[in-house]
Amino acid sequence: MNDIEAVKALKRGDKLAFKYFFKSYYDRLVAYITTYTHDKMQSEDIVQQAFINFWDDRLKLDETKSPKSYLYAIAHNRYIDAVKKEEKRVKLLDQIWKNALQQRIEEDNETLEKRIQKMKKVIESLPPKCKEIIHKNKVQGIKYREIAEQMGISIKTVESQMRIAFNKIRDAFENDNFLLFLLFKKYRGNNKR
Repeated sequence: MNDIEAVKALKRGDKLAFKYFFKSYYDRLVAYITTYTHDKMQSEDIVQQAFINFWDDRLKLDETKSPKSYLYAIAHNRYIDAVKKEEKRVKLLDQIWKNALQQRIEEDNETLEKRIQKMKKVIESLPPKCKEIIHKNKVQGIKYREIAEQMGISIKTVESQMRIAFNKIRDAFENDNFLLFLLFKKYRGNNKR
């Protein structure tokens, strides 16, 4: 059987003719598509799909010539379809990732805003001297010794008032370990005289 005879038989629905084309061109088409994909398994999937299309479109074949170039064209088109499908999949995954990231950022901003409001309430509830000392140290960045000098009190009093403020904040945020870690680190860092 040659290609012309096989085309005529294929158009009549002869499965042996289809098998003839499959055996004749499958490996060559896989090699051809692999030059694009660099992935033999993906190439095999593409070529198998090409042969399905070849069978489905068998009535369109020209009985006077070999379908070799037609098979290569179908395989190449299936490769292009696979690339487009993969691009869509990657684009969709990127969009899902961006949406999830944006949502996380919004949630984090919302959580941060709630923490800030809670912190403000805790600081507002402190005794006046304690509130003034923590404001000078944490907001203005003034060291304990300078605060003591400005307010006419001892460094021990400043330390004691900071400890009171820190304990109240810690109690208010006892379930928020991350914030406590940051506060404790900052508290320790600013405890320099």
